Amino acid sequence: MYMYTINKAKVKEAMDAAGIKTQTQLAQKIGITKNQLSLILSTKYTPLKTKFEEMCKVLEASPEYIIDFDNHLGKNSEPNLFIKPSEITAIELFAGAGGLALGLEQAGIRTLAHVEFNKYCCETLKTNRPKWNVICDDIANVSFKSYENMVDIVTGGFPCQAFSYAGKKLGFEDTRGTLFYQFARCIKETNPLMFMAENVRGLISHDEGRTLKTILSVFTEIGYDVQYKVLNSMEYGIPQKRERIVIIGVRDGVEFSYPQKARTIKTLRDALLNVPPSEGQSYSPAKKAVLDLVPPGCCWRSLPLEIQKSYMGKSFDSGGGRTGMARRISWDEPCLTLTCSPSQKQTERCHPSETRPFTVREYARIQTFPDDWSFCGGIGEKYKQIGNAVPVKLAKQLGRELIRAIKQYRETNITKAL
Repeated sequence: MYMYTINKAKVKEAMDAAGIKTQTQLAQKIGITKNQLSLILSTKYTPLKTKFEEMCKVLEASPEYIIDFDNHLGKNSEPNLFIKPSEITAIELFAGAGGLALGLEQAGIRTLAHVEFNKYCCETLKTNRPKWNVICDDIANVSFKSYENMVDIVTGGFPCQAFSYAGKKLGFEDTRGTLFYQFARCIKETNPLMFMAENVRGLISHDEGRTLKTILSVFTEIGYDVQYKVLNSMEYGIPQKRERIVIIGVRDGVEFSYPQKARTIKTLRDALLNVPPSEGQSYSPAKKAVLDLVPPGCCWRSLPLEIQKSYMGKSFDSGGGRTGMARRISWDEPCLTLTCSPSQKQTERCHPSETRPFTVREYARIQTFPDDWSFCGGIGEKYKQIGNAVPVKLAKQLGRELIRAIKQYRETNITKAL
Protein backbone atom coordinates (compact mmCIF):
# COMPACT_ATOMS: atom_id res chain seq x y z
CA MET A 1 0.00 0.00 0.00
CA TYR A 2 1.29 3.48 -0.79
CA MET A 3 2.72 5.33 2.19
CA TYR A 4 4.49 8.63 2.65
CA THR A 5 5.57 11.05 5.33
CA ILE A 6 5.91 14.80 5.33
CA ASN A 7 9.41 16.14 5.89
CA LYS A 8 8.99 18.41 8.90
CA ALA A 9 12.34 20.11 8.34
CA LYS A 10 11.26 21.19 4.88
CA VAL A 11 7.91 22.35 6.25
CA LYS A 12 9.82 24.50 8.76
CA GLU A 13 11.96 25.93 5.95
CA ALA A 14 8.83 26.76 3.97
CA MET A 15 7.23 28.34 7.05
CA ASP A 16 10.28 30.56 7.59
CA ALA A 17 10.27 31.59 3.94
CA ALA A 18 6.56 32.45 4.19
CA GLY A 19 7.01 34.38 7.44
CA ILE A 20 4.92 31.93 9.46
CA LYS A 21 6.41 31.57 12.93
CA THR A 22 4.33 28.86 14.61
CA GLN A 23 2.31 25.79 13.71
CA THR A 24 -0.71 27.43 15.33
CA GLN A 25 -0.38 30.33 12.90
CA LEU A 26 0.00 27.89 9.99
CA ALA A 27 -3.10 25.99 11.08
CA GLN A 28 -5.11 29.22 11.21
CA LYS A 29 -4.05 30.16 7.69
CA ILE A 30 -5.04 26.73 6.38
CA GLY A 31 -8.36 26.91 8.21
CA ILE A 32 -7.89 23.92 10.50
CA THR A 33 -7.13 23.30 14.16
CA LYS A 34 -3.66 22.76 15.60
CA ASN A 35 -4.59 19.10 16.25
CA GLN A 36 -5.58 18.61 12.63
CA LEU A 37 -2.27 20.07 11.49
CA SER A 38 -0.43 17.73 13.85
CA LEU A 39 -2.20 14.79 12.19
CA ILE A 40 -1.14 15.99 8.75
CA LEU A 41 2.47 16.22 9.92
CA SER A 42 2.41 12.91 11.76
CA THR A 43 4.10 9.73 10.57
CA LYS A 44 0.84 7.82 10.98
CA TYR A 45 -0.19 6.38 7.64
CA THR A 46 -3.11 8.05 5.92
CA PRO A 47 -3.42 7.61 2.16
CA LEU A 48 -4.92 11.06 1.66
CA LYS A 49 -4.21 13.81 4.13
CA THR A 50 -7.02 16.31 4.64
CA LYS A 51 -6.11 19.92 3.78
CA PHE A 52 -2.66 18.83 2.60
CA GLU A 53 -2.98 20.61 -0.73
CA GLU A 54 -4.22 23.75 1.04
CA MET A 55 -1.15 23.67 3.27
CA CYS A 56 1.07 23.54 0.18
CA LYS A 57 -0.65 26.65 -1.16
CA VAL A 58 -0.21 28.55 2.10
CA LEU A 59 3.48 27.63 2.22
CA GLU A 60 3.90 28.27 -1.51
CA ALA A 61 5.68 24.91 -1.69
CA SER A 62 5.14 22.01 -4.05
CA PRO A 63 3.99 18.66 -2.63
CA GLU A 64 7.14 17.05 -4.00
CA TYR A 65 9.25 19.45 -1.92
CA ILE A 66 7.79 18.65 1.49
CA ILE A 67 6.85 14.97 1.04
CA ASP A 68 9.51 12.41 1.88
CA PHE A 69 8.87 9.73 -0.75
CA ASP A 70 12.03 7.64 -0.53
CA ASN A 71 11.41 6.30 2.95
CA HIS A 72 8.33 4.34 1.99
CA LEU A 73 7.92 3.98 -1.74
CA GLY A 74 9.25 1.41 -4.16
CA LYS A 75 11.22 2.48 -7.19
CA ASN A 76 8.18 2.10 -9.47
CA SER A 77 5.86 4.27 -7.38
CA GLU A 78 4.76 7.66 -8.59
CA PRO A 79 5.18 10.74 -6.38
CA ASN A 80 1.67 12.08 -7.04
CA LEU A 81 0.03 10.55 -3.98
CA PHE A 82 -2.27 13.33 -2.87
CA ILE A 83 -5.68 13.80 -4.44
CA LYS A 84 -6.58 16.93 -6.31
CA PRO A 85 -10.04 18.34 -5.57
CA SER A 86 -11.13 17.70 -9.15
CA GLU A 87 -10.12 14.03 -9.15
CA ILE A 88 -12.67 11.24 -8.88
CA THR A 89 -11.36 8.27 -6.97
CA ALA A 90 -12.29 4.65 -6.39
CA ILE A 91 -11.36 1.46 -4.59
CA GLU A 92 -11.82 -1.76 -6.53
CA LEU A 93 -12.48 -5.10 -4.87
CA PHE A 94 -12.11 -8.52 -6.53
CA ALA A 95 -10.08 -6.77 -9.23
CA GLY A 96 -9.32 -9.88 -11.30
CA ALA A 97 -7.35 -9.25 -14.48
CA GLY A 98 -8.21 -5.55 -14.53
CA GLY A 99 -11.00 -5.20 -17.09
CA LEU A 100 -13.11 -2.99 -14.83
CA ALA A 101 -10.14 -1.05 -13.44
CA LEU A 102 -8.70 -0.39 -16.90
CA GLY A 103 -12.04 0.81 -18.23
CA LEU A 104 -12.49 3.15 -15.27
CA GLU A 105 -8.95 4.44 -15.78
CA GLN A 106 -9.73 5.15 -19.43
CA ALA A 107 -12.86 7.03 -18.33
CA GLY A 108 -10.78 9.22 -16.01
CA ILE A 109 -11.26 7.62 -12.58
CA ARG A 110 -8.25 7.18 -10.32
CA THR A 111 -8.38 3.89 -8.41
CA LEU A 112 -6.43 4.13 -5.15
CA ALA A 113 -6.38 0.42 -4.31
CA HIS A 114 -7.05 -2.80 -6.21
CA VAL A 115 -7.80 -5.73 -3.91
CA GLU A 116 -7.38 -9.24 -5.33
CA PHE A 117 -6.61 -12.64 -3.79
CA ASN A 118 -5.56 -14.68 -6.85
CA LYS A 119 -1.79 -14.44 -7.24
CA TYR A 120 -1.88 -14.71 -11.03
CA CYS A 121 -4.42 -11.89 -11.29
CA CYS A 122 -2.25 -9.77 -9.00
CA GLU A 123 0.74 -10.50 -11.21
CA THR A 124 -1.29 -9.48 -14.26
CA LEU A 125 -2.25 -6.18 -12.64
CA LYS A 126 1.29 -5.39 -11.48
CA THR A 127 2.82 -6.36 -14.83
CA ASN A 128 0.55 -4.03 -16.80
CA ARG A 129 0.40 -1.21 -14.27
CA PRO A 130 3.50 -1.25 -12.02
CA LYS A 131 2.37 1.95 -10.28
CA TRP A 132 -1.06 0.66 -9.31
CA ASN A 133 -1.59 -0.07 -5.63
CA VAL A 134 -2.37 -3.80 -5.83
CA ILE A 135 -3.23 -5.43 -2.51
CA CYS A 136 -2.80 -9.18 -3.00
CA ASP A 137 -4.54 -10.57 0.06
CA ASP A 138 -7.73 -12.12 1.36
CA ILE A 139 -10.17 -9.21 1.48
CA ALA A 140 -11.15 -10.23 5.02
CA ASN A 141 -7.65 -9.18 6.11
CA VAL A 142 -7.86 -5.72 4.54
CA SER A 143 -9.02 -2.69 6.53
CA PHE A 144 -10.41 0.25 4.57
CA LYS A 145 -10.84 2.65 7.50
CA SER A 146 -7.91 4.83 6.44
CA TYR A 147 -9.88 5.66 3.27
CA GLU A 148 -12.97 6.91 5.13
CA ASN A 149 -14.56 9.87 3.31
CA MET A 150 -11.62 9.90 0.88
CA VAL A 151 -12.95 7.89 -2.07
CA ASP A 152 -15.90 8.64 -4.29
CA ILE A 153 -16.69 5.13 -5.51
CA VAL A 154 -16.31 1.51 -4.44
CA THR A 155 -16.46 -0.97 -7.32
CA GLY A 156 -16.18 -4.71 -7.81
CA GLY A 157 -17.87 -7.97 -8.65
CA PHE A 158 -18.37 -10.12 -5.57
CA PRO A 159 -19.09 -13.82 -6.25
CA CYS A 160 -22.70 -14.93 -6.01
CA GLN A 161 -23.21 -16.85 -2.75
CA ALA A 162 -26.33 -18.02 -0.94
CA PHE A 163 -27.09 -16.72 2.54
CA SER A 164 -28.16 -18.79 5.54
CA TYR A 165 -31.57 -17.38 6.43
CA ALA A 166 -32.64 -19.50 9.39
CA GLY A 167 -36.14 -18.08 9.07
CA LYS A 168 -35.20 -14.43 9.44
CA LYS A 169 -34.72 -11.36 7.29
CA LEU A 170 -31.00 -10.78 6.95
CA GLY A 171 -29.29 -7.50 7.77
CA PHE A 172 -25.68 -6.45 7.23
CA GLU A 173 -24.22 -8.28 10.24
CA ASP A 174 -26.10 -11.46 9.35
CA THR A 175 -24.27 -11.76 6.01
CA ARG A 176 -20.89 -12.34 7.70
CA GLY A 177 -18.89 -15.14 6.14
CA THR A 178 -19.73 -14.16 2.56
CA LEU A 179 -17.73 -12.10 0.10
CA PHE A 180 -20.73 -9.83 -0.28
CA TYR A 181 -20.30 -8.96 3.40
CA GLN A 182 -16.73 -7.86 2.67
CA PHE A 183 -17.95 -5.68 -0.20
CA ALA A 184 -20.57 -4.07 2.04
CA ARG A 185 -18.00 -3.69 4.85
CA CYS A 186 -15.70 -1.73 2.55
CA ILE A 187 -18.59 0.59 1.70
CA LYS A 188 -19.40 1.09 5.39
CA GLU A 189 -15.77 1.82 6.25
CA THR A 190 -15.10 4.23 3.38
CA ASN A 191 -18.49 5.98 3.05
CA PRO A 192 -18.26 6.70 -0.70
CA LEU A 193 -20.78 8.75 -2.64
CA MET A 194 -21.47 5.78 -4.89
CA PHE A 195 -20.75 2.12 -5.41
CA MET A 196 -21.01 -0.16 -8.43
CA ALA A 197 -21.31 -3.94 -8.18
CA GLU A 198 -21.22 -6.25 -11.21
CA ASN A 199 -22.49 -9.81 -11.14
CA VAL A 200 -23.90 -12.60 -13.29
CA ARG A 201 -27.47 -12.29 -14.50
CA GLY A 202 -28.30 -15.41 -12.50
CA LEU A 203 -28.08 -13.34 -9.32
CA ILE A 204 -31.63 -12.18 -10.04
CA SER A 205 -33.07 -15.68 -9.73
CA HIS A 206 -30.47 -17.11 -7.34
CA ASP A 207 -32.10 -18.87 -4.40
CA GLU A 208 -35.52 -17.94 -5.80
CA GLY A 209 -34.64 -14.25 -5.74
CA ARG A 210 -33.85 -14.11 -2.03
CA THR A 211 -30.13 -13.49 -2.55
CA LEU A 212 -30.65 -10.31 -4.55
CA LYS A 213 -33.42 -9.16 -2.22
CA THR A 214 -31.06 -9.51 0.75
CA ILE A 215 -28.24 -7.69 -1.06
CA LEU A 216 -30.47 -4.74 -1.95
CA SER A 217 -31.85 -4.65 1.59
CA VAL A 218 -28.35 -4.48 3.10
CA PHE A 219 -27.29 -1.70 0.74
CA THR A 220 -30.38 0.25 1.77
CA GLU A 221 -29.64 -0.43 5.44
CA ILE A 222 -26.17 1.12 5.16
CA GLY A 223 -27.56 4.29 3.62
CA TYR A 224 -27.78 3.99 -0.17
CA ASP A 225 -30.50 4.37 -2.76
CA VAL A 226 -30.10 1.34 -5.00
CA GLN A 227 -30.99 0.51 -8.59
CA TYR A 228 -29.99 -2.35 -10.83
CA LYS A 229 -30.15 -3.21 -14.50
CA VAL A 230 -29.15 -6.14 -16.68
CA LEU A 231 -26.78 -4.92 -19.39
CA ASN A 232 -26.09 -6.94 -22.53
CA SER A 233 -22.57 -6.06 -23.66
CA MET A 234 -23.41 -6.36 -27.36
CA GLU A 235 -25.78 -3.39 -26.98
CA TYR A 236 -22.88 -1.20 -25.85
CA GLY A 237 -20.40 -1.74 -28.67
CA ILE A 238 -18.81 -4.94 -27.34
CA PRO A 239 -18.62 -7.87 -29.80
CA GLN A 240 -20.11 -10.32 -27.32
CA LYS A 241 -23.55 -11.40 -26.11
CA ARG A 242 -22.85 -11.09 -22.41
CA GLU A 243 -25.55 -10.25 -19.86
CA ARG A 244 -24.54 -9.00 -16.44
CA ILE A 245 -26.40 -7.26 -13.64
CA VAL A 246 -24.93 -3.90 -12.63
CA ILE A 247 -26.04 -2.61 -9.22
CA ILE A 248 -25.56 1.08 -8.47
CA GLY A 249 -25.87 2.62 -5.02
CA VAL A 250 -25.87 6.37 -4.39
CA ARG A 251 -26.04 8.71 -1.44
CA ASP A 252 -28.92 11.14 -1.23
CA GLY A 253 -28.63 13.80 -3.91
CA VAL A 254 -26.55 11.76 -6.38
CA GLU A 255 -28.31 10.90 -9.63
CA PHE A 256 -27.00 8.13 -11.89
CA SER A 257 -28.13 7.02 -15.34
CA TYR A 258 -26.95 3.89 -17.13
CA PRO A 259 -25.08 4.38 -20.43
CA GLN A 260 -26.99 4.86 -23.65
CA LYS A 261 -27.03 1.88 -26.00
CA ALA A 262 -24.83 1.91 -29.09
CA ARG A 263 -26.38 2.48 -32.51
CA THR A 264 -24.58 -0.44 -34.15
CA ILE A 265 -23.70 -4.01 -33.20
CA LYS A 266 -20.05 -5.11 -33.32
CA THR A 267 -19.40 -8.55 -34.78
CA LEU A 268 -16.68 -11.11 -34.29
CA ARG A 269 -15.22 -9.96 -37.60
CA ASP A 270 -14.85 -6.45 -36.18
CA ALA A 271 -13.25 -7.79 -33.01
CA LEU A 272 -10.63 -10.04 -34.58
CA LEU A 273 -9.44 -7.81 -37.42
CA ASN A 274 -5.62 -8.01 -37.49
CA VAL A 275 -5.52 -9.75 -34.11
CA PRO A 276 -1.92 -10.62 -33.20
CA PRO A 277 -0.96 -14.32 -33.03
CA SER A 278 -0.86 -15.95 -29.60
CA GLU A 279 -1.07 -19.24 -27.78
CA GLY A 280 -4.31 -21.17 -27.54
CA GLN A 281 -5.82 -24.48 -26.57
CA SER A 282 -6.76 -27.20 -29.05
CA TYR A 283 -9.51 -29.81 -29.34
CA SER A 284 -9.00 -33.53 -29.01
CA PRO A 285 -9.03 -35.40 -32.35
CA ALA A 286 -12.49 -36.82 -31.56
CA LYS A 287 -13.99 -33.42 -30.72
CA LYS A 288 -12.34 -31.82 -33.75
CA ALA A 289 -13.89 -34.47 -36.00
CA VAL A 290 -17.34 -33.53 -34.70
CA LEU A 291 -16.85 -29.76 -34.87
CA ASP A 292 -15.51 -30.03 -38.42
CA LEU A 293 -19.10 -30.87 -39.38
CA VAL A 294 -20.66 -27.77 -37.77
CA PRO A 295 -21.11 -24.67 -40.01
CA PRO A 296 -20.49 -21.14 -38.65
CA GLY A 297 -23.39 -19.91 -36.52
CA CYS A 298 -24.61 -23.45 -35.82
CA CYS A 299 -24.36 -26.00 -33.03
CA TRP A 300 -24.86 -29.71 -32.38
CA ARG A 301 -28.36 -29.57 -33.89
CA SER A 302 -26.81 -29.32 -37.36
CA LEU A 303 -25.00 -32.66 -36.94
CA PRO A 304 -26.30 -35.96 -38.36
CA LEU A 305 -28.70 -37.57 -35.90
CA GLU A 306 -26.45 -40.45 -34.89
CA ILE A 307 -23.55 -38.09 -34.20
CA GLN A 308 -25.89 -35.85 -32.19
CA LYS A 309 -26.82 -38.77 -29.96
CA SER A 310 -23.23 -39.93 -29.57
CA TYR A 311 -21.83 -36.47 -28.84
CA MET A 312 -24.60 -35.24 -26.56
CA GLY A 313 -24.96 -38.46 -24.57
CA LYS A 314 -27.63 -38.19 -21.86
CA SER A 315 -28.13 -34.52 -22.70
CA PHE A 316 -29.69 -35.50 -26.03
CA ASP A 317 -32.71 -37.07 -24.33
CA SER A 318 -33.24 -34.25 -21.83
CA GLY A 319 -34.36 -31.77 -24.51
CA GLY A 320 -34.13 -28.03 -23.99
CA GLY A 321 -31.63 -25.58 -25.44
CA ARG A 322 -27.92 -26.27 -24.90
CA THR A 323 -26.99 -24.35 -28.03
CA GLY A 324 -23.57 -23.77 -26.51
CA MET A 325 -22.56 -27.37 -27.14
CA ALA A 326 -20.59 -27.99 -30.35
CA ARG A 327 -21.09 -24.31 -31.18
CA ARG A 328 -19.17 -22.65 -33.98
CA ILE A 329 -19.40 -18.86 -33.88
CA SER A 330 -20.23 -16.90 -37.04
CA TRP A 331 -18.04 -14.05 -38.27
CA ASP A 332 -21.13 -11.90 -38.70
CA GLU A 333 -22.52 -12.00 -35.16
CA PRO A 334 -21.25 -11.05 -31.73
CA CYS A 335 -19.57 -13.91 -29.93
CA LEU A 336 -21.52 -15.83 -27.31
CA THR A 337 -20.56 -15.16 -23.69
CA LEU A 338 -16.94 -16.10 -23.09
CA THR A 339 -16.45 -18.54 -20.25
CA CYS A 340 -13.45 -19.55 -18.18
CA SER A 341 -12.61 -22.38 -20.57
CA PRO A 342 -13.10 -22.14 -24.36
CA SER A 343 -13.10 -25.90 -24.92
CA GLN A 344 -15.46 -27.01 -22.16
CA LYS A 345 -18.20 -29.18 -23.68
CA GLN A 346 -21.18 -27.26 -22.29
CA THR A 347 -19.87 -23.89 -23.50
CA GLU A 348 -17.78 -24.53 -26.61
CA ARG A 349 -16.80 -21.49 -28.66
CA CYS A 350 -15.26 -22.71 -31.92
CA HIS A 351 -13.48 -20.33 -34.29
CA PRO A 352 -15.55 -19.57 -37.43
CA SER A 353 -12.96 -20.61 -40.01
CA GLU A 354 -10.66 -22.97 -38.14
CA THR A 355 -11.70 -25.89 -35.98
CA ARG A 356 -10.12 -24.73 -32.74
CA PRO A 357 -10.94 -22.65 -29.66
CA PHE A 358 -10.18 -18.94 -29.71
CA THR A 359 -6.63 -18.00 -28.80
CA VAL A 360 -5.76 -15.95 -25.72
CA ARG A 361 -5.46 -12.73 -27.71
CA GLU A 362 -8.70 -13.44 -29.55
CA TYR A 363 -10.37 -13.98 -26.19
CA ALA A 364 -8.94 -10.67 -24.99
CA ARG A 365 -10.09 -8.83 -28.12
CA ILE A 366 -13.65 -10.08 -27.61
CA GLN A 367 -13.48 -8.69 -24.05
CA THR A 368 -12.10 -5.42 -25.54
CA PHE A 369 -8.73 -5.58 -23.79
CA PRO A 370 -6.00 -3.73 -25.69
CA ASP A 371 -3.42 -5.92 -27.43
CA ASP A 372 -0.65 -4.74 -25.11
CA TRP A 373 -2.47 -5.92 -21.96
CA SER A 374 -0.70 -9.14 -20.97
CA PHE A 375 -2.00 -11.96 -18.78
CA CYS A 376 0.11 -13.98 -16.34
CA GLY A 377 0.00 -17.64 -15.38
CA GLY A 378 -0.55 -20.79 -17.43
CA ILE A 379 -2.81 -20.83 -20.47
CA GLY A 380 -5.80 -22.12 -18.49
CA GLU A 381 -5.33 -19.30 -15.97
CA LYS A 382 -5.17 -16.74 -18.77
CA TYR A 383 -8.47 -17.93 -20.26
CA LYS A 384 -10.03 -17.85 -16.80
CA GLN A 385 -8.88 -14.29 -16.11
CA ILE A 386 -10.21 -13.02 -19.41
CA GLY A 387 -13.47 -14.95 -19.19
CA ASN A 388 -14.20 -13.55 -15.73
CA ALA A 389 -13.41 -9.94 -16.64
CA VAL A 390 -15.73 -7.02 -17.21
CA PRO A 391 -15.37 -5.92 -20.86
CA VAL A 392 -13.05 -2.92 -20.81
CA LYS A 393 -15.17 -0.75 -23.11
CA LEU A 394 -18.31 -1.41 -21.06
CA ALA A 395 -16.42 -0.45 -17.90
CA LYS A 396 -15.30 2.75 -19.59
CA GLN A 397 -18.87 3.70 -20.47
CA LEU A 398 -20.04 2.97 -16.93
CA GLY A 399 -17.11 5.01 -15.63
CA ARG A 400 -18.14 8.01 -17.66
CA GLU A 401 -21.62 7.86 -16.17
CA LEU A 402 -20.17 7.58 -12.65
CA ILE A 403 -18.06 10.66 -13.34
CA ARG A 404 -21.03 12.56 -14.73
CA ALA A 405 -23.11 11.77 -11.63
CA ILE A 406 -20.38 12.83 -9.20
CA LYS A 407 -19.53 16.03 -11.07
CA GLN A 408 -23.20 16.97 -11.19
CA TYR A 409 -23.49 16.31 -7.45
CA ARG A 410 -20.43 18.45 -6.70
CA GLU A 411 -21.63 21.31 -8.87
CA THR A 412 -25.06 21.24 -7.24
CA ASN A 413 -23.58 21.33 -3.75
CA ILE A 414 -21.19 24.16 -4.63
CA THR A 415 -24.13 26.17 -5.94
CA LYS A 416 -26.09 25.54 -2.74
CA ALA A 417 -23.13 26.67 -0.64
CA LEU A 418 -22.85 30.03 -2.43
